[in-house]
Amino acid sequence: MNPLLIVVMKAPRPGQVKTRLGATMGVEGALAAYRRLLTSTLGRLASIAPVELRFSPDDAGAEIQPFLLPGWQAAGQGDGDLGERLERCFRDAFAAGHDRVVVIGSDCPYLTAADIHDAWVALEGCDLVLGPALDGGYWLIGLAAPQPGLFRGIAWSTSTVLAQTREKAAGSGLRVHDLRTLSDVDTETDWRKYQAAGSRGNLPR
Repeated sequence: MNPLLIVVMKAPRPGQVKTRLGATMGVEGALAAYRRLLTSTLGRLASIAPVELRFSPDDAGAEIQPFLLPGWQAAGQGDGDLGERLERCFRDAFAAGHDRVVVIGSDCPYLTAADIHDAWVALEGCDLVLGPALDGGYWLIGLAAPQPGLFRGIAWSTSTVLAQTREKAAGSGLRVHDLRTLSDVDTETDWRKYQAAGSRGNLPR
């Protein structure tokens, strides 16, 4: 068994991250929020191995180094829309010999290391694992083999991403396993809820 966790992330650059937060919180506020979310998420994955950070843009290698924990790797995402970049992440991972590959973003601060292990275990008996998000997308996707068709023709950044992905999976006869439903942090309302949860001690450790 040779699983892999991939975290897709953007370089922490002003005006390039959390633009929906930036619309109400300002560029610097959105950047500070992104750094906090990223640090918190990666910190809870410290026990996971192996991990690869796939960053964007491709010239941001030096900016990603501070986020690498011992034993982790990093590589650029390459060009294309989100679907093309996700497809490339999986293709590269399977080509490198990994047999169960899980991809997450950096904006779901409620996930835990246990969620990653649950996904890896589920992939021993299914083709596709999804972590549904409240906004209609997904916070995690995992595959046991390349499935490039899952990422083509999807209306990314919409509330139908999850439904479209399920439809494509059904059309290909894939066995699907769902993890728990979680919330991303995309808007100021999401951010306030996250802060409130932290103040009540309700965030995962």
